[in-house]
Amino acid sequence: MTTQQRPAFDRGHTDDLAAFVRSAPTPYHAAASVAERLDAAGFTRVDENERWADAASGPGGRYVVRGGAVVAWYVPEGAAPHTPFRVVGAHTDSPNLRVKPQPDLGAQGWRQIAVEIYGGPLLNSWLDRDLGIAGRLSLRDGSTRLVNVDRPLLRVPQLAIHLDRSANDSLSLDRQRHLQPVWGLGEVTEGDLIGFLAEEAGVAEADVAGFDLMTHDVQEPSYLGRDRELFAGPRLDNLLSTHAGAAALIAAAARPDLAHVPVLAAFDHEETGSQSDTGAGGPLLGRIFERSVLARGGDQEDVLRALAATVCASSDVGHAVHPNYAERHDPSHHPRANGGPILKTNVNQRYATDGVGRAAFAAACERAGVPLQHFVSNNTIPCGTTIGPITAARYGITTVDVGVPLLSMHSARELAGADDPHLLASALAEFLAG
Repeated sequence: MTTQQRPAFDRGHTDDLAAFVRSAPTPYHAAASVAERLDAAGFTRVDENERWADAASGPGGRYVVRGGAVVAWYVPEGAAPHTPFRVVGAHTDSPNLRVKPQPDLGAQGWRQIAVEIYGGPLLNSWLDRDLGIAGRLSLRDGSTRLVNVDRPLLRVPQLAIHLDRSANDSLSLDRQRHLQPVWGLGEVTEGDLIGFLAEEAGVAEADVAGFDLMTHDVQEPSYLGRDRELFAGPRLDNLLSTHAGAAALIAAAARPDLAHVPVLAAFDHEETGSQSDTGAGGPLLGRIFERSVLARGGDQEDVLRALAATVCASSDVGHAVHPNYAERHDPSHHPRANGGPILKTNVNQRYATDGVGRAAFAAACERAGVPLQHFVSNNTIPCGTTIGPITAARYGITTVDVGVPLLSMHSARELAGADDPHLLASALAEFLAG
């Protein structure tokens, strides 16, 4: 491993990650925050309804935002229509509690909000935690308005130990009855929540025709440990990778020697299977591949040529070895915090990594001067999955699954090494530069 090259990013990247996490309580806010960073770097937003022969034909950076997803790419000067893509894939969504269509309810003098469980959260981590609420309001004129109440508003109160003496032995939460948060006292009035959020967003309640709302932990991300070598925060799965991918794309776009078209594809709905118009299983990325090639004067043959040589790094968090549960990990693969990115492998294709993809990412880490770790599941514990296998199968492109190791995955608040975010971003920048 080459050690003379210093990583392109440093701990300041992690400081910026904290700000990004605060700005992105929902996938819609995450996509908007990435778009702001791309705008500042000189990228141009293109409309899917426009003719891309006019809007996306020449060199430069462009991006598309659809809901909670954002796809950005940079065409270098002189790139041929069949120039291959180098893709960093990530996702903007995280497990949480989402608001139901008729949100106002209550019992015993308490006003509550009806929520549905999104993805696979560690439910106990949402108890007795100060929660905000955020999302988007869909207005009658067809526009949307982001809203973010980033202050203590809701709380899911746990039952006192005196009323359940077995709680410390076997906590069991009924998903329907035990997770509805409280937000006040008094009689329940239909329309209270949406009226409150409309006022927060500066729109008339009568103009709100639909909504997509979710709760979030309002505690700020923070460094911890004697030497501040750890980083804790909400939604690190997978805003950490989305942030790293955006930084890597912007850095790669400044390189004068690009041999590929670098791409960031940050999808929504990974936590529920990716089957949506903004998920990795949908058509969004494929259409952008095709339209980008056609806008540069190519044809369908050029699209297929470009994809044949495309490589994707699917970046999502993974499991660091847990000091209290080391037996749950593979005995010979123990990823550690601040040990650098992990390369995730599963022979049953829960991860898409093969030898070719492994070599491509390992070479990028070597060029970046970044250490590389390996993750594989214990054979007795089922393996999770990512957008990697979906991307590989849908587009027929070489894909490698990578990420950062952390503890408390799917908790309302997760824990990573403070150096790993910038080490990942440095590796991804080299990967995109190719």
